[in-house]
Amino acid sequence: MTMNSNIEPRPPVKTDNNANQTHYYVSLVIAIVIGLAGVFVRFIQDSFLFTSIANVLLIIASVFAIRIVLQIMK
Repeated sequence: MTMNSNIEPRPPVKTDNNANQTHYYVSLVIAIVIGLAGVFVRFIQDSFLFTSIANVLLIIASVFAIRIVLQIMK
């Protein structure tokens, strides 16, 4: 007994989803690296200057990452 194995090729599915574009993920990696730099700067020394730099880096990374995620969801 043999089974019929004729598989008809299907055309590729076209979607309006652009979330798989590489530039989104590269941008997210950059945002994560900036955030990690902010965390590491926070623990260098306990001073106002380093804490302020760390806070600025964390805020920049957070805003950048949220913008990218919202662009992906759009």
